[in-house]
Amino acid sequence: MSDIINKNDRQRLEEAIKKAEKNTSGEIRIHIENSCSEELMDRAAFLFEKLEMHKTELRNGVLFYLAMKDRVFAVLGDAGINSKVPEGFWDDIKEEMTKLFKNDNPVGAIETGVLMAGEQLKSHFPYQSDDVNELSNEISFGK
Repeated sequence: MSDIINKNDRQRLEEAIKKAEKNTSGEIRIHIENSCSEELMDRAAFLFEKLEMHKTELRNGVLFYLAMKDRVFAVLGDAGINSKVPEGFWDDIKEEMTKLFKNDNPVGAIETGVLMAGEQLKSHFPYQSDDVNELSNEISFGK
């Protein structure tokens, strides 16, 4: 899927995931596709399950789903996160990402969103010294 983002951008985003996960026991994944052929949140939820993000011990996975050509994205947290965080928890992240997308900076938007998620999750799911990386930090790609 190098037609979506290049190798350097992929490395940059995977580094952002590592950095964000140093703040939290939460697990962050990024999935990028060219287009989303169904309802955005339905697609994100489908991929969340397909990537087995619901299998973390604390149910604290976060998926950043992006359809680049359609210019849409979703941030989806698992049940363990959503049971602890206030309504609108993801809104600041989405607003900041939207600004960067509008400035034609998609990689910066994703990177910022990931880092903000790590920071915001810190109070609800602090990093533990015995924390195990339960999900891959590699970006997954679709159609």
